[in-house]
This record gives sequence, structure tokens and C-alpha cells, in this order.
Amino acid sequence: MIIKLALLFFLCLSISSVAQQKEITLVSWNIRDFGKTKNGEELNAIAEILRDADVVALQEVVAGYGGAQAVAKLADILNRKGAKWDYLISDPTHSPKYVTERYAYLWKTAQIKIKNRGDLIKQLDEAVDREPFLIDFYFEKTPFTVINFHSRPFDQNPEREIKAISNYILNTLTGTVFLAGDFNMNEQEEVFNPLKKRGFIAALKNQKTTLKNQCSPLGYLNYAIDNIFYSKNIHCIKTGVIDFVGSCDNLEYARNLSDHLPVFVQFKLNKK
Repeated sequence: MIIKLALLFFLCLSISSVAQQKEITLVSWNIRDFGKTKNGEELNAIAEILRDADVVALQEVVAGYGGAQAVAKLADILNRKGAKWDYLISDPTHSPKYVTERYAYLWKTAQIKIKNRGDLIKQLDEAVDREPFLIDFYFEKTPFTVINFHSRPFDQNPEREIKAISNYILNTLTGTVFLAGDFNMNEQEEVFNPLKKRGFIAALKNQKTTLKNQCSPLGYLNYAIDNIFYSKNIHCIKTGVIDFVGSCDNLEYARNLSDHLPVFVQFKLNKK
């Protein structure tokens, strides 16, 4: 059921992409403990959810060997679903004990290219627990930058981290920029205002993206903390979450995949 829901959700995106090959879909997903708990069936379900994306940014990849192995297995499964994919895994973040993680990117190679292997932003090492992973992608030779980030928990001052990352972006980067990840904060908070004042737009507006442990009368969604901020110089086609749960009956199995929903931006690049 979960796989069918994901395929149905992406059907409109796939039809649009066939008609207009210039569109790109970027997905960001915090996959809980990725590389620690996922079996083959669950990896296949994750691949079905992601197969129609063009670029995927993953958070919470475990720092040990299992994390890198899981990303490689996921790429292999995606490669058997009709398109050629490649992937990158960051070094472990320079973080306190039990906080260290890796980030990962996966992308379809037919149209998306890279010229380097990306880097953790070392300039932010002192300001954040898990320094973000930055890479430049190229679509038909036009670059766009993606910054992949997983903040510290909401009760451990993620505002400090977001301020530092915002300052880095606004003072260092130019061109087309996406800041994607799990911020552990709602985009409505004032800490995001410096980005917004410079034209950055939040893909989601107060949209819940995490899953409760159990359904309540209000449903199975919990907090609005995952998002993608994108610079004003792109043509945004569509944004949203990929709700692979669908109903409370599926919640227990869905949480085996992750306690977060993937979020996405479908866009066109403005060529120079």
C-alpha cells in the first residue's frame, strides 16, 4: 500500500517531466538511522518512494560502515528501476559523541552532473554540531548548489546553528542555492527571516513532516520541521511532502522506513 501511494503521488510529477524535460525534482529526507535498521524489503520501499526524483539529499546516515553500505545498496536498487543513478556520501561530521552522522546525495546521471565530490562546510564546524554537506550540481551545464543539513534537537538551541548557516549562505554563496534538511524548527520562526529577506523561499508553509508514534484523533503527523529553502532565481513548479503513509493502518510499517516524510521542490533553472 505504501509503495502504491508513493507511485500515485509522483504520477503527476512524472507526466510533467515527460512533457517538459527541463524540470528537476529535488527531494530531501531524514531517513532515521539509515544504515542501522533497514532490511532489503525496506530499502526497496524507500527506492520506490524516491525513484521519480532527480536529486535526493539524505540526512541521518549512520557514521559507521553500515551507513555507506546502505546508501550504496539503495543506489543499486534504484539503478534496477529504469534509470542510472550515482551517489556521494560525506565524511562523518565533526560532532560530539553519539551525534556524528553522514549525509548522502543520490542523483540521476542522464542530466545531472557533478565536477567535485562535495565538502562538509568546515567554516561552520565551531557553530554547529553536524556541519552541512555542500555540493554543486550541473543541469545542462547550469550549476545549482545544494546544502544538506541536520540540526541539533529543538531543545538544544538549533537557532544558533541556523543563524550561522544563514550568515554563511548570505555572505559566501551566489547563484542558485537550496538549503535542504531537518531543521528541528518551523519555517515560521524568526530565525529564518534573514534568508527570507534576501529572497529565499520556504518550500513548505507550516506543513507537518514527522510521524507520531501512534495515531491520535488529529491523525499521524506531528511537527513541521523538514523543509527546503530555495533562492529567488529559480522557477518553482511545485512543492510538497511525499506522504507514503496514507492512513493510520500503515503507520507502524511506515515508521520502519523513517519517522519523517520526504519533502520536495520541482523547479526549472533560469539559464544565464
